[in-house]
Amino acid sequence: MYYHIILTERCNSHCRYCYEKSMEEFDNGLKDKFEFDYDVPCDSEVKGVDVADFLKDGDSLIFYGGEPLVNFQKMKEIMDAVEKSKKKIKFYIQTNGKLLDEIPWSYINKMSKMLVSIDGDMKRTDYNRGFETYNKVLKNIIELRKKGYKGEIVARMTLSFPDIFEQVSHIVELIEKGIFNSVHWQIDAGFYKSDFNKKQFKLFVKEYNKSIDRLLDFWVEYMKENKKVLKFYSFLGIFESLYYGRKTKLHCGSGYANYTISTSGKIVACPIMNGVKDFYCGDLKNPHEKLKEIYVKEPCSSCGYLDICGGRCLYSNYAQLWPEEGQKLICESIIHLIEGIQDKLPKIRDLIEKKIVLEHDFEYEKYFGPEIIP
Repeated sequence: MYYHIILTERCNSHCRYCYEKSMEEFDNGLKDKFEFDYDVPCDSEVKGVDVADFLKDGDSLIFYGGEPLVNFQKMKEIMDAVEKSKKKIKFYIQTNGKLLDEIPWSYINKMSKMLVSIDGDMKRTDYNRGFETYNKVLKNIIELRKKGYKGEIVARMTLSFPDIFEQVSHIVELIEKGIFNSVHWQIDAGFYKSDFNKKQFKLFVKEYNKSIDRLLDFWVEYMKENKKVLKFYSFLGIFESLYYGRKTKLHCGSGYANYTISTSGKIVACPIMNGVKDFYCGDLKNPHEKLKEIYVKEPCSSCGYLDICGGRCLYSNYAQLWPEEGQKLICESIIHLIEGIQDKLPKIRDLIEKKIVLEHDFEYEKYFGPEIIP
């Protein structure tokens, strides 16, 4: 089982698509849809020993925020307690990367993988996340590589402009330099009520789909020329479903394979549901209790693409902050991506048959954080 753990809701960044939008989201109607626990603390109050008792051998723990490294002492407490328990637990972290240089190497090196936020090139990243963010993050990662960090570092992109080809191409340059290993992205759509603009987002989807087509062409051509499969998580997850004919639930695993330990110790279905009682699935203090499972509902549950898409996002499916016309536009982008990969299958099969790339080159780890459905 995979567990995210929210160490804090505080963050040392004021990103345009997160902090800035949250400051404009005064009345989104969620208080009428969900029951909130207003006593949930900002910083985690769970005890490291309780986390260690709750986890089972083979489980994975992903440190999450806010910015988790703002509360490094809690992270340290938990890691120490888990190691003392002698259980075999994998550690991961999702971070903005700004504080990586302040964390002792002994703890960094225990991380199997890292998801580090970067939105593409310097101009885009600094525009979204703050001046000099790009240089700071890259400097910190390069230093970790120099120290010998061998774990996978995933470039975690938030896409608020449609130029996915250009921005992922930049990340590929960093992959080829050995800085990052892989990339995933999430479209900044459907998570705030106040940011929906039909005209603008319709244009976004049109241009994004064109850019996805270019990126798919590049992905397949790169395989052919370099005998290597670039680790684009969205492509890999959908390819797996199509190539093997496998039905999927939510690709992220939220609500059945991937849960979150909230700051109060309640177990919730998803990392962005801290304090939402409707999605409480268990309690850290009851390690033997079977966790409640939660799945997507309409309109996703009757969609013809559900077995491949899985429903995109549990939170947005229940919150439904965008109107139906907005949701349909999001789905249009997902369907275009699925059909684009479907169209590439004959070429990829041919590359596999000729052993230019192998089936295992497309393998990836599920449920530790990267978005499959953007």
